[in-house]
Amino acid sequence: MAVFTPVSDSDAQALLSRYTLGDLVSLKGITAGIENTNYFLTTTRGEYVLTIFEVLTFEQLPFYIELMHHLAEAGIPVPEPQTDCDGKRIGQLHGKPCAIVTRLKGSYEAEPGPAHCALAGETLARTHLAGKSFGIHQPNLRGLSWWQTTIPKVLPFLNPDQSALIQTVLNEQTRFAQTALYAELPHGPAHCDLFRDNVLFDGTPEAPVMGGFIDFYFAGCDTWLFDVAVSVNDWCIYRHDGTFDPEKLAAWLKAYASVRPFTDAERQAWPLMLQAAALRFWVSRLFDFFLPRPAQTLQPHDPTHFERVLRARREPVLDRLP
Repeated sequence: MAVFTPVSDSDAQALLSRYTLGDLVSLKGITAGIENTNYFLTTTRGEYVLTIFEVLTFEQLPFYIELMHHLAEAGIPVPEPQTDCDGKRIGQLHGKPCAIVTRLKGSYEAEPGPAHCALAGETLARTHLAGKSFGIHQPNLRGLSWWQTTIPKVLPFLNPDQSALIQTVLNEQTRFAQTALYAELPHGPAHCDLFRDNVLFDGTPEAPVMGGFIDFYFAGCDTWLFDVAVSVNDWCIYRHDGTFDPEKLAAWLKAYASVRPFTDAERQAWPLMLQAAALRFWVSRLFDFFLPRPAQTLQPHDPTHFERVLRARREPVLDRLP
């Protein structure tokens, strides 16, 4: 979402000539994020987002693009990939894969309340159930195997206490992934990055309306409980120390469970899954902070935030799944 690859108006117009989306009106780079290049793309026929993929390959992209297409057709509010005149939804710009998707209405809520949390939880549950019939399988590329290869790269930047913590949790998660309990957890396509800035709301702060889920480019097949844990670790916390806001957490989990009830295995696995979700983002933020790729507009996130979240999740868990 940072601007790694410059795109001119003529580049955009040439790309649009392969579609039936109208002529270019405006093109504006999106500076938030650190993985892909994104532009708001306005044409004479509508509002879109142009994404140029900086890491994902042509071989990997069908999972993400076709998953969004599948979910959109199932009525889930997600950006819908556009199909060009040759029937393709993945294009090429400056030698890199790209896609044009619809731009959803609304904006992200920096300080979500219980009503926002409930809408997000309900919609994620519907997303999981809709994804059950999706036919392409691809693992979560930022899952356990990625943690195992990436943590050694960031260890030189950590103090002894941080190093001990991150390696201890990694070892625990490695053992957990080999258990019968883990194998029982429901799984399928998952967003894997459903932070508050990846959900748009319309309506008013007092009466929010779901606008939709965006940025599926970290999605993968994983346990649905991991997806839930990633979400509540961002949506339902006090940001100064990473502990949970009980009211927001209860609203989020109750709304999710009203659509897809949690299993007994998920209830048992919940404390470890919360730690897995915190570890994943501590590792990725450490990597992006200390070993960044060059970009025109790069804003790496503070890795210490998810260190605090992880330490909070290592405390006895008072909140249980409904």
